[in-house]
Amino acid sequence: MAVNSIIPNTGSAVTAAINTTSTAATSTASATGVDNTSLANNFTAFLQMLTTQLKNQNPLDPLDTNQFTQQLVQFAQVEQQLKSNDQLASLVSLQKTAQATAALGFVGEKVAVDGSTTSLKEGQAVWRMAVPKPATATVNIKSSTGQTVYTGTFTMNPGTQDFAWDGKGANGVQWPDGEYTMSITAKDAAGQSVGIPTEIQATVDSVDLTQNPPMLSILGQDYTLDKVKRVVRH
Repeated sequence: MAVNSIIPNTGSAVTAAINTTSTAATSTASATGVDNTSLANNFTAFLQMLTTQLKNQNPLDPLDTNQFTQQLVQFAQVEQQLKSNDQLASLVSLQKTAQATAALGFVGEKVAVDGSTTSLKEGQAVWRMAVPKPATATVNIKSSTGQTVYTGTFTMNPGTQDFAWDGKGANGVQWPDGEYTMSITAKDAAGQSVGIPTEIQATVDSVDLTQNPPMLSILGQDYTLDKVKRVVRH
């Protein structure tokens, strides 16, 4: 009887520890805004419950060895997961730094990207077209205000080719330097529509490092690094 009287109530002690841990985690989460269901909080709660369980186990009915081993395995797995998360966070940080460094290297460089808006400078604007098959195409060029400044119809052969515009309208009027947008409507011999993508070459004006991934500003448009097809010598 004397032995029984000093045996602590294991269930009550563990339950109390769980409740204390839960209350503390909830209070911390409320104060810091951290989700108390995160892996780190579960890990801390697990340690506290395991320690309480060991302290309050019944001497006449100690914790089963297999069960204790399983808990230790779980402890090791959670610890490894936490370390893996830290390593992944470090890798992500390194990747962001590498992206930012690479993006900064493009500032001031002339690059080729998919696009339809380019600059007319000193009477010269160039678009590169990828024509998939023979087609008859109508080319329209508009100013930054949306005014049509040039229209022409051409027979195009398959392949990559440049369309150079001297800045003159069909009436011979010379348009000022600025940004101009090309649109192409094309059809094949059977009258089916043909899509002809265009590519532009322009200088990278700036890089926004606050974006993830960093954004290159080219003629007022934002592009990610993967949109750059090649760097062109000035």
